[in-house]
Amino acid sequence: MNSRSTVPVHGDGEEKRHTAKTPAAPPGPPGRRVPALLRRSLAFAMLCVLSATACAPGGNTAQDGPEPGATRTATPSPSPTPSADPVVRDVTPAQWQKMVETSMWREGCPATRESLRRLEINYIDFDGEIQRGVLVVNADIAENVSRIFTRLFHERFPIYRMQPVEAYEGDNKASLEDNNTAAYNCRRPNQINAPLRESPHANGRAIDINPLQNPWIDLRCKCWSPSDQYAERTPGKGVILEGGLVWQTFIEEGWVWQNIKVPDYMHFDTGYPSIPVTDNKPSPTASVGPPPSPISSPSP
Repeated sequence: MNSRSTVPVHGDGEEKRHTAKTPAAPPGPPGRRVPALLRRSLAFAMLCVLSATACAPGGNTAQDGPEPGATRTATPSPSPTPSADPVVRDVTPAQWQKMVETSMWREGCPATRESLRRLEINYIDFDGEIQRGVLVVNADIAENVSRIFTRLFHERFPIYRMQPVEAYEGDNKASLEDNNTAAYNCRRPNQINAPLRESPHANGRAIDINPLQNPWIDLRCKCWSPSDQYAERTPGKGVILEGGLVWQTFIEEGWVWQNIKVPDYMHFDTGYPSIPVTDNKPSPTASVGPPPSPISSPSP
């Protein structure tokens, strides 16, 4: 007979063994007991020392941080569509003064400050970058020229350089040799190709584009100017070809190409003797700048 005694604990007859409980140790002396809350605070402080980022407000854990080697970059905003941004202005006092000083205007030149306009417009250079250029043209074709060069910009036809000829002290030869696209120039006596009153350039109704890629036969030396490097008409950067983009754009606006008896691939004008184009429609893209203040330079 088993001498271990059991006692019923529950009404269903289940039994549990009596187990003697060890008496709890008496509390320690007052002042030496470390409260549980303080122990937890000390443990948390040690954790912060070991891992400072874990305690920083809003700190990332390994789960929500970037993967090793990943670099966060800001999402780029879309770039605005490039524009030719043409602006037609009156010739400024400073520019007109320079034109007079360099003899680009003198007695006998048909155009005046009042009849000329300054067209500021963007163009694509030979590196594919956008540059700001200036053409001085007759007021009666300013909007027409604005449409032409706006189209060339959007078609990304490259232009090497575009600045008024007074930047070359009025020297047309220097402008051509610098591959500069320009319009108005009442040329020096030793550089004129036509009587001033009839000359398209002297009236601001002619444009020479990329002279190096589109040379002409200079009647004075019967040689290619500024160079014979691109005398042969083959497709290339900045080259003007009959039936091509530049030719078509000017022809559609009423201009004439090579209006001379010798090859002059750079040259477009509105007719000889100089006349306005017959259909000078207002440009929907050009804006008109403020008029300049008067100056004391002579003007016929």
